[in-house]
Amino acid sequence: MKITIKEIAKLAGVSPGTVSKVLNNYHDVGEETKKRVLEIMEQTGYVAARIQKDTAHKSRVVGVIYAGEINADFNHPFFIEVMNSFKKTMGMFGYDLLFFSNEQFEEGEEDYYERSMRYKVDGVIIISGEKVQPSIYRLDMSDIPCIGIDIPLEGNRSAYIMTDNYKISAKVVEHFYLCGYRNIGYIGGLPGAQVTKIREQGFRNTMKEFGLTIHEEWFAEGDFFMESGYEAMKKILRSSHHPEAVFAASDLMAFGAMKAVKEHGLKIPEDIAIVGCDDIDACNYTDPPLTSVRQDKEKIGRLAAYMLRDIIHRQFQPKAVMVEPELIIRESCGSNRLYGLMSGKM
Repeated sequence: MKITIKEIAKLAGVSPGTVSKVLNNYHDVGEETKKRVLEIMEQTGYVAARIQKDTAHKSRVVGVIYAGEINADFNHPFFIEVMNSFKKTMGMFGYDLLFFSNEQFEEGEEDYYERSMRYKVDGVIIISGEKVQPSIYRLDMSDIPCIGIDIPLEGNRSAYIMTDNYKISAKVVEHFYLCGYRNIGYIGGLPGAQVTKIREQGFRNTMKEFGLTIHEEWFAEGDFFMESGYEAMKKILRSSHHPEAVFAASDLMAFGAMKAVKEHGLKIPEDIAIVGCDDIDACNYTDPPLTSVRQDKEKIGRLAAYMLRDIIHRQFQPKAVMVEPELIIRESCGSNRLYGLMSGKM
């Protein structure tokens, strides 16, 4: 027996008209209501009739591209959570995902635009990478709907989403300052990535705004993964004197930095405070638990799906959406030092 819109509405505690608005992506339905209706549709296996009708002339397939020349996979927790949210929401809309390989990607081979045309994808999601291939921009400027994650796109049928990366760094520097730290180091990500440039710019500019000295010997590069954070922190610790606090531009790099600090015989946060970025689940289980800037990964993935769907159906043409970051304070750089300063105990 096929479930109807009326039955979906009853289970969700809303009117059939509201269910119809959710299916057609109207913007006058609250986010919580949309989420509840979509979850019930997933649980009941409901597929909208319009989706079935569209199948005759649409592939119902969305391409997934990692925009980087260097061989990479999707094992970073940030991308895993974003893609899980995106996949779930696109599934609700009746789409499957096709992952494009970028191994052995060489000039002269079939590019992303040509592959998108060959597989007749209805749209693509493009994940930011380092050293973005030129063919990404050809795809961006084509008539194929594109949604970017952490990569600015400018095509007429393109849009992008990213956390406000400038604010990420600004929030961290401000927190360090309020906690009494004045000598601060920085571990950045992949040098060619747009996210890296914005976060470092936010860090440097906010340091200057607070009148803090920028020590170049306390700047190091990584690749957003743990081993690079470990090596970057060891490099910083080889300087003539070490910083009081370090911001690592990803949680995984922060984990590596914490290991290097401990191997150096120093304590966290007593000797060096550390803050990461992404707020992955493992932050709660490090020793001490890691202070981190939360990116709303579920929201980013869900927004990407809604925006891409709008572009595919030519309902709306969204452009750039910035998601607000949130500082999550834990023991690796908590408020104890701030309280100590205010009470005169430090």
